[in-house]
Amino acid sequence: MQRRQLLLASGAALGGSRLAAPGLAWAQNSKVLRFVPQADLPNLDPVAGTQLVVRNASLLVYDMLYGIGADLQPKPQMVERHEIGADGKDWRFTLRAGLRFHDGEPVLARDAVASIRRWMPRDGMGQMIQARLDMLEAVDDRSFRLRLKQPFPKLLYAFGKSNTPLLVVMPERIANTDPYTQVKEYVGSGPMRFRRDEWMAGSRAVFETFAGYRPREEAADWLAGGKRMMLDRVEWLTMPDPGTALGAIQNGEIDWWESPIADLVPVMQNNRQIRVEIADPLGNVGAMRLNHLIPPFNNQLVRQALQYAVNQEDYMRALVGDDEALWKRMPSFFTPGTPGYTEAGAGALKGPRQYDKARDLLKQGGYQGEKVVMLVAADVPITKAQGDVTADMLGRIGMNVDYQALDWGTVGGRRTSRKPVSDGGWNIFFSWHSGADCINPAPYKGVSASGDKAWFGWPSDERVEQHIAEWYDAPDAASEKAALEGVNRAGMEAVTYIPTGFFLGYTASRTAVRNIQHAPFPLFWGASKA
Repeated sequence: MQRRQLLLASGAALGGSRLAAPGLAWAQNSKVLRFVPQADLPNLDPVAGTQLVVRNASLLVYDMLYGIGADLQPKPQMVERHEIGADGKDWRFTLRAGLRFHDGEPVLARDAVASIRRWMPRDGMGQMIQARLDMLEAVDDRSFRLRLKQPFPKLLYAFGKSNTPLLVVMPERIANTDPYTQVKEYVGSGPMRFRRDEWMAGSRAVFETFAGYRPREEAADWLAGGKRMMLDRVEWLTMPDPGTALGAIQNGEIDWWESPIADLVPVMQNNRQIRVEIADPLGNVGAMRLNHLIPPFNNQLVRQALQYAVNQEDYMRALVGDDEALWKRMPSFFTPGTPGYTEAGAGALKGPRQYDKARDLLKQGGYQGEKVVMLVAADVPITKAQGDVTADMLGRIGMNVDYQALDWGTVGGRRTSRKPVSDGGWNIFFSWHSGADCINPAPYKGVSASGDKAWFGWPSDERVEQHIAEWYDAPDAASEKAALEGVNRAGMEAVTYIPTGFFLGYTASRTAVRNIQHAPFPLFWGASKA
């Protein structure tokens, strides 16, 4: 039986049954929303961890100094106002009055300072700020001062960007945790509290509205504006089997399914009680990450071999099906349709696949059949599809694949290892980036080639980093575009990572759920149930 037939059959079977899960009465409560996220929630530390599901949940629990709006510009969030010195190097920030953490303690400037200091070494833009930092200190309970050795015009964007590592404000005692160690206490000042006592890893995470939250007066605008909660409680339910999630949303046992697979969309579109929409018009970029530190992908020729064998159409059809309106080939690191899009240097990803060329490059690079450890999060359809296609592709060019099917939380831990494969290391893992984060290098952790400071895989290439620096210093749009062409050309040659294509994703909700914002991340403020 084909995958699509199997899923449809399982969904139909579940359509007339009830889920064997506790607390189903909550689904009928108009103040409780039951949500199926893209993956299980392993933790709530968006600084030490970079998984999107952690970022998404953290947006409920923590608040940010600034927040990115739908226009992709930063806006004040916890900050009431800021002042910039005439030299562009001296910044003073004043927090909004009356902010409180979930434990009842007031949010103070020293909490913000400690949170910035924890975030800086983990984030690409944070590292740039840290390299320029002259002084960062609390002035009084509500204000803090940051002085740089040289101007950094994109400072507010760095503070408000939506990609991980995310700059959220934690109490000082928690923010003092080493940035490479996950925090164990989840206390924020955001619109919802995390109910750790109800957390069941692999099954459920629960959030309740924080009565002490003070929303801004402005209308909600992605991560900015007034985050007004119309719900009392949000339950995240892990359902790695798409057929189970389909049955649950058909029966009204869940209210919102973040990332349904395309194969099941026709079934839901035939149900008048379910609304199916494109989640985010800026879409997503599939990503194959190679470990540049250990064999065989520490050799550039071996990395380049894969570019000639990767067929983005295969990846996209496996991810979202045969509807070509939902995907594009993407011989680029940058989001299609945006000003920064360029295909400079990406010839290896274009045209008919050249398996003989790939095999020749493997030989030139000294590959001799050693095992390639591939970490595949089998509980996430996006990563599972990429893993399956890659296993077939690597076999075609003669690579020895060790396909390790894991859960997303385990992949998130394993990918941090820099050890050889014989000691628990890895060669390939799969992820994806929000298209909103791939418009330029500022929010884009995947394009960096800064070695030890780069994202997992740790690519190192001075040319890539030089072109990124040129983008930051660019005086006009033409100069920015030239810099991005340089980033793309150098990154493709170095094989910073391999984009597997651009795709749009669906989200599905019961029609009783109202006012869901469409963004690169699920947003719950303003949402309600009839």
